[in-house]
Amino acid sequence: MALSIFDLFKIGVGPSSSHTVGPMVAANRFLGELKDRGLLSQVEGLRAHLFGSLAMTGLGHATDTAVIMGLHGETPGEVDARQIPGLLSEVERTGTLQLAGEVPVSFLKADHLLFHHGESLPKHPNGLRFEALDSAGIIFYSNVYYSVGGGFVLSCEEADATGRDLTASPVTVPYPFHDTHSLLQQAEDHGLTIAELVLANEKAFRSEEDTQLGLARLWRTMDECIRLGCEATGTLPGGLNIPRRANQLYRELCQQPERGLRDQLTVMDWINLYAMAVNEQNAAGARVVTAPTNGAAGVIPAVLAYYDRFVPNSSSHGINTFLATAAAIGMLYKRNASISAAEVGCQGEIGVACSMAAGALCAVLGGSNRQIENAAEIGMEHNLGLTCDPIAGLVQVPCIERNTMGAVKAVNAARLALRGTGDHHVSLDAVIKTMHQTGLDMQAKYKETATGGLAVNTVAC
Repeated sequence: MALSIFDLFKIGVGPSSSHTVGPMVAANRFLGELKDRGLLSQVEGLRAHLFGSLAMTGLGHATDTAVIMGLHGETPGEVDARQIPGLLSEVERTGTLQLAGEVPVSFLKADHLLFHHGESLPKHPNGLRFEALDSAGIIFYSNVYYSVGGGFVLSCEEADATGRDLTASPVTVPYPFHDTHSLLQQAEDHGLTIAELVLANEKAFRSEEDTQLGLARLWRTMDECIRLGCEATGTLPGGLNIPRRANQLYRELCQQPERGLRDQLTVMDWINLYAMAVNEQNAAGARVVTAPTNGAAGVIPAVLAYYDRFVPNSSSHGINTFLATAAAIGMLYKRNASISAAEVGCQGEIGVACSMAAGALCAVLGGSNRQIENAAEIGMEHNLGLTCDPIAGLVQVPCIERNTMGAVKAVNAARLALRGTGDHHVSLDAVIKTMHQTGLDMQAKYKETATGGLAVNTVAC
């Protein structure tokens, strides 16, 4: 069972991969199951039930919007975020939802989209159930899904198949690995860098040309998100009235370029800007790259933009190396721990993104495979225990600034590793295991429920 680069990096919309992208994917899957069984035309009514973290912070994370859009037939990678408000208004005005864009069913949010606060399904904190109803209001088809982080979705049947990594593809790759030790051993045995190994494995999924085009599209989307975030002004939606800050910071940096000559840490301001721009876009529900989640979507683009703009001799080849290396590290976390804040706290999002970015930057700066592992380990080791306690359930405070912290920490981790020999006391495998154990020990109120931490100690309005 193998993961692809494009499993870790997906193009979607904000503000959350687990609460927005995942539920939209789940709704798409439910529609697909109805179509495959020839049942879609028989649907007269429909109910969606949200449980656990999806219920507790679903409104702040736009889960209701994602479910409605998914049932309408929209997909995360293709939906035009600008059209969403109009579609939602039409559903509210008419009390009708066009299921898959073709079958009209009665739909009132209060009656058909139900938030089960304080209730969880057994397999994961992010659970949802869809029910198709006939003309008598009787359920004739239903299924349960789990949004397990990063836009990955498992059906109830898949989640029950314990011991199998059903988020991975059955494709057989030439250089399989399941942990850091096997990854480094495969690379050493075949004389490959981590990026070369991952890119060789990608050939089992698609042609080399398609992989290159896909990587270029990922970076183009990240870069565009930075640009749009730097241009945007106003206040973020959701009720906290958080002003956008990236535009002001961008204008200050452009108006005073000589500051960079006096203050060598000005580059840090640019990294902060890139991360802030992306996550303000994410908070506004715009198009972002899940990297590996939406809540942490600014870390990797910010560090990659730092490489692209500030590192001498940066290149498109280096960008591909960066993304492939980051993906390899992300695969290790996805397989052996979690990238879901609802399961392990924000260490599974910002922590993982920081680890991925640190290893990737180390790679493009000339680090060896062992130094890359060291950088990734440092990136996570100093994010252990990071909680997820968003104020008002919105992916804004502390999430936006937290991305800037993760990006700067990743740069520092890469530089620390490059100053070393690659030998280090704590392995990446050990820190991944520790992160997972820490997340399991963490109280639920610190895992994307908005019932602890900053969410209860800060006035939300």
